[in-house]
Amino acid sequence: MIKGTGQVLIFLISIDFMKSVQISEYGSSDVIKIEENSPMPSPSTGKIQAKIIAAGVNPVDWKIREGHFREMMPLQFPATLGIDFSGVVEQIGEVNSDAPLDFKQGDEVYGQASISSGGSGAFAELALANKDSIADKPKSLSHLQAAGLPLVGVSAWQALVENIGLSKDQKILIHGGAGGIGSMAIQLAKHLGAYVGTTVSINDKQFVQELGADQIIDYKKENFEEIVHDYDAVFDTVGGETYKRSFRALAKGSGIIVSMLEQPNSELMSQYGIKAVFLFSQVNRQRLTKLAQWVDQNNIKVNIDKTFPLDEADKALDYQKDVHPRGKVVLTVAS
Repeated sequence: MIKGTGQVLIFLISIDFMKSVQISEYGSSDVIKIEENSPMPSPSTGKIQAKIIAAGVNPVDWKIREGHFREMMPLQFPATLGIDFSGVVEQIGEVNSDAPLDFKQGDEVYGQASISSGGSGAFAELALANKDSIADKPKSLSHLQAAGLPLVGVSAWQALVENIGLSKDQKILIHGGAGGIGSMAIQLAKHLGAYVGTTVSINDKQFVQELGADQIIDYKKENFEEIVHDYDAVFDTVGGETYKRSFRALAKGSGIIVSMLEQPNSELMSQYGIKAVFLFSQVNRQRLTKLAQWVDQNNIKVNIDKTFPLDEADKALDYQKDVHPRGKVVLTVAS
């Protein structure tokens, strides 16, 4: 307010706010706060601002919340959680003529908006994302389904197509076939023409059968390494002793194991003549585009186990951690 010659001038500054899911310290679900007045992020060069329709929940999200990655990926608090999303382009940052964005306002996109990849966090009404972390949303999927796809779909693609080179009539064992990554991997393996074995609990038998699994092993009652022999590949999403025992299921001298959790074990590699790979998922525009094309061409399903509203992000993260969902958990953000 400025006082002048008998006049009072009032300047009103309009600031737009949005709702987001934030933490100001590491911990369990009680550190999560629904912030109603987060400032809306504005896109800089090479980034887009997206209206978030839905956000996928992954195991990595509760691990980030608890501080499991604080050494390699420290957060600056307060930090907005969330990685995977599906939504609509709202604004576009300045365009670099050498690297055009190829997106316009109103485009339906999916991908990642994590802080670690230069985004602003997907658990929010609006989020920033790098142009290299998004792609056109698969046309055959709803936003709910597309939000559950980026991390799990790209992980399965990297493992089976890029690392294993899985081909027709080969045999692959997929651990954790009912989970988000496993359920995508089963479908991809079948479309590549492979014979698919998988380990699940008995309650998930029908689910993975419908996905196309040929051999289903109840990991609680059966030892898979006594049933599965001379397989060409193993895709491990479980780790621990399951990883070590998997070497016995592979063809000696020619098999390959790709793990989401375990670094290659040189002793077991030498003992069995097996190639071992640790997979670090790298979601980028090229892989997201190929994945979307494959999904649209082959009518791939993304099974949504349960949805939660944005306000219940704490419950969603605990559900992901404690329940072992069948497929994906997704936050609904906008209609």
